[in-house]
Amino acid sequence: MTGRPRGTALGPFTIGALGSVVAAGLLKGRPPGGLERWTRKNHAGRPVTLFEGPAYAVAAVAGALAGGAGAPAAVAGLGGAAFGALDDLAGDSSNKGLSGHLSAALHGEVTTGVIKIAGLGATGLLSAAMIDRSRKRHGVMATVVGGAVIAGSANIANLLDLRPGRALKVVLLLAAPIAASGRGTDLGIATATAGAVAGAAIGALPDDLTGRSMLGDTGANSAGALLGTALVARTGPRARLLALAVVTALTLASEKVSFTEVIESTPGLRQLDALGRPGWSSLTALAK
Repeated sequence: MTGRPRGTALGPFTIGALGSVVAAGLLKGRPPGGLERWTRKNHAGRPVTLFEGPAYAVAAVAGALAGGAGAPAAVAGLGGAAFGALDDLAGDSSNKGLSGHLSAALHGEVTTGVIKIAGLGATGLLSAAMIDRSRKRHGVMATVVGGAVIAGSANIANLLDLRPGRALKVVLLLAAPIAASGRGTDLGIATATAGAVAGAAIGALPDDLTGRSMLGDTGANSAGALLGTALVARTGPRARLLALAVVTALTLASEKVSFTEVIESTPGLRQLDALGRPGWSSLTALAK
């Protein structure tokens, strides 16, 4: 997939950052289907657009491809965006969470959420299979675990997209060390993908923090899937199992507890979560 070693993540990062800003601007100028189709209300009841999601996905995938990440990044990033868009534009909010969608499926109801779960699983597995085929050294089980990590990461990113800037901050924190550690052919996919993921996040962050736009399922699923792809490309069977354990634990926990309540009640996490939002002050935030 990557026929030669890659240098740094700077190129993918730059393309991701600039592409995210440009694509969002183009969508705002000529919104497909009209502005109302892309407008939702955020947690505070204020109108927010979903243009950020497709803009993020296109920019991040473009940056990853420019860096040589190839088909694994395209499949994961665009697949996550496509199935996320289905939920954004045609989803029924009556079924919440993984358990809600699976319960609906057991009762014969095929929701957009069920389709998304299956779609993310399929694209995650395909992406992991292409990564491992290029490396020619991991078995079937490692590939299956890798696919689950990619799909699970897409879901976790979506669960975090409940407050301005939150999901993008987590993406940046996780992508930065992967992008900075790349060297040689084996890590080419990881480096390019993580760099593009971080760059697109930087480009989208200003509008997200101010509450003018949000990733939505389209952008969050794409970001998470791409981040998972970078991680899978960088790791072997044992590290993938550990990653899957973490993703699974967070997914199960989300069915029982509110991530927002945990973050807002935890010193340090609360300040990091609020950092950069309008009205934020380092002195008042640290004093709380």
